[in-house]
Amino acid sequence: MPQLPSFIARRTALAFVSALAVGTLMPSITSAQQPPATTPPAAPAAAPATPPAAVAASPSVAKDGRVFELRTYYCHPGRLEALNKRFRDHTNKLFVKHGMQLVGYWIPIDKPDILTYVLAYPSRAAAAKSWADFRADPDWNAARTASEADGPIVLKVDSVYMSPTDYSPVK
Repeated sequence: MPQLPSFIARRTALAFVSALAVGTLMPSITSAQQPPATTPPAAPAAAPATPPAAVAASPSVAKDGRVFELRTYYCHPGRLEALNKRFRDHTNKLFVKHGMQLVGYWIPIDKPDILTYVLAYPSRAAAAKSWADFRADPDWNAARTASEADGPIVLKVDSVYMSPTDYSPVK
């Protein structure tokens, strides 16, 4: 059945688009691959290791479901292909190395210079550890520096952690 992986990928993408459409997303945070600040940054607020009480208390949250992260990258004008190259050649391998599961990547049809993707983790604590390890990885820092030789790529990053519902086909 050679078409099965394609079917699963389409079904997964549809599930995430549906989740976005009905507004089931948790609060957004900014993190990870944002370019380094030119001035010393204020200490970022630490992401909670567990979902907020309102979400955790919902009877509709899947028991033992993974945690998904929806990330949207806003690139400096004309720098999207540099970001795609960095993901293709370096970032994805490093994500896997640090325990992040790659779910899917999308480029909005009507919005230039934006990349949206979804990662999955066993838990929110695992997500925090994966990102900390990724940010400290010398291979990541070298790849980021090299990819920005022609100028900064990422202008802004939005990150949203999501818990699947008990009726979600993707958990």
